[in-house]
Amino acid sequence: MTSPTPSPVLIVGTGALGCLFAARLSAAGIPVTLLGSWPEGLEALARNGVILVEADGRQQAYPVQVATEASECVGAKAALVLVKSWQTQHAARQLARCLPADGLALTLQNGMGNLETLVRHLGASRVALGVTTAGATLLGPGQVRAAGDVRGTAPITLGIHARLAPLVELLRAAGFVIETVNDTTSLLWGKLVINAAINPLTALLGVSNGELLARPTARTLLTTVAREAASVAVAKGVNLPYPDPVIATEAIARSTASNRSSMLQDVERGAPTEVDAISGAIVRAGEETSVPTPVNRTLWQLVKGMVEQGSKG
Repeated sequence: MTSPTPSPVLIVGTGALGCLFAARLSAAGIPVTLLGSWPEGLEALARNGVILVEADGRQQAYPVQVATEASECVGAKAALVLVKSWQTQHAARQLARCLPADGLALTLQNGMGNLETLVRHLGASRVALGVTTAGATLLGPGQVRAAGDVRGTAPITLGIHARLAPLVELLRAAGFVIETVNDTTSLLWGKLVINAAINPLTALLGVSNGELLARPTARTLLTTVAREAASVAVAKGVNLPYPDPVIATEAIARSTASNRSSMLQDVERGAPTEVDAISGAIVRAGEETSVPTPVNRTLWQLVKGMVEQGSKG
């Protein structure tokens, strides 16, 4: 008996994580369509598929479909949202035109505010929240290198949602490790603290994640940023998903040691970063709770200044 064809997955975003997830799903025989607006990326994906370079150097291409308009994806029941935080509004409008009433969009994005933006356009019944520490480096249009171990099995942690089961099954079939939690606020802040301590520093210093642990001054800054951000979370009544933010952050930096953070990749391209939704979000929450965040504020402004300088060059 012939096995039924797996349900297709729509991935919104053609950057590093979008390509990584597309390759993993395609490798498992799951049909994938990537919806994006980057012409060079879409052209390369349509021509060659996703070219995935594993952590051990192995390289393989995986077939995918591409789309530039929401009209090409009407009826897609399962979507992964993997665009940058500043692109979420546009992605939400696209999904509102193509997701059916019983469809589901799962956001695995960095930063704060993405869930709320998607819910405004799609309604809570069509939006699920998750986080992942999976790392990937975009080597070129449609070509991505996985960070971490050979299979890149960094866990995906998901909030509870009534419609998630079919998508969870597909992600597990693609080799992803899935965990679930009841407290989505803890989920968001847990990743936010780690992102704030790693991404801006790597972007400013121009180094991989693991190099932060090898440089004493950088490691001290990482510690200070993580503790500052965790203090804000505690003041907001958030129960972080780990007992020590520094140990948790260093563990991620170590497990993704060779990865160049998404913020560093953005800075190198002179592209907008997610620093407003990461460092900026912590500073704003600190102001609301009267918790000082001087180091997070400094990193926020330095990254913004770096990108502004690059855009004029």
